[in-house]
Amino acid sequence: MNNEYHTLSQNGIESNILFFGQEKCQPGYAFRGNNIRDNYVLHYILAGQGDFSVAGHKTVSLKAGDFFLLPKGVACFYQASFTNPWHYAWIGLTGIKIANIFAASKLAGNYYLKATGQSNFTKSFQRLFEVLHQKTSLANNLLVENLTYEMFYHLVTEFPHTNTAPSQNRPAQQFELAVRYLENNYTYNCTIEDLCVSLSLSRSYIYNLFQKFAHTSPQKLLTQMRMEDAKSKLTSSNQSIQEIADLVGYHDTFTFSKAFKRYSGYSPSTYRKHFS
Repeated sequence: MNNEYHTLSQNGIESNILFFGQEKCQPGYAFRGNNIRDNYVLHYILAGQGDFSVAGHKTVSLKAGDFFLLPKGVACFYQASFTNPWHYAWIGLTGIKIANIFAASKLAGNYYLKATGQSNFTKSFQRLFEVLHQKTSLANNLLVENLTYEMFYHLVTEFPHTNTAPSQNRPAQQFELAVRYLENNYTYNCTIEDLCVSLSLSRSYIYNLFQKFAHTSPQKLLTQMRMEDAKSKLTSSNQSIQEIADLVGYHDTFTFSKAFKRYSGYSPSTYRKHFS
């Protein structure tokens, strides 16, 4: 198969695959659409060659065995060779940890990797791309999640970014602590004020952290964690709506039901009926 494009349902918060595909480009083909992306798109060149550049960087020639990354929110340009056009596969990624993962690798800065050869990173990308074509099931979804993190593990261990000073990492570490706090406490009736007190940080500082690293507010992320957990419980358990509301941090069923409908477009009972 030379050309394909598939989209997936978005479920993850930390990292999630939105779409994947491949294309065997025509000579000189250049993408003419919106080159400022709302997510990250990792490309692996299967054959051929082409040119790639990101705003503020020089154009570089890449070939089979190389990777390039279309970064979120940054203009970029890529064009197939006129004599030996490339054939590449891609995986589109989003999630609150994706930016930090790429920042910890050599993809930070130049947004490409050359001559990855038989690296475990390359092998795990190829394996993940293969598994993404299999029929969706709980087992396959778990395998995709596992392979995604395996790929990231090999990326940051085989191709680490070694020039980041510890002081530059501090905001990222604070953000990670903030997310971990929400993950550990969203099932209780915790608030963003509780988060601020726990980390001894101001509300405005934490808001800016979330805007920088997750492009959302802490309150929206807290709500997303609760609602995604509620959706899972509604479709996989026989617990009452009142019990589920309490388990995801709402002690008032009416408030939970109102928030759930605003988030999903369905009342809890209707969602259970449609998606169980």
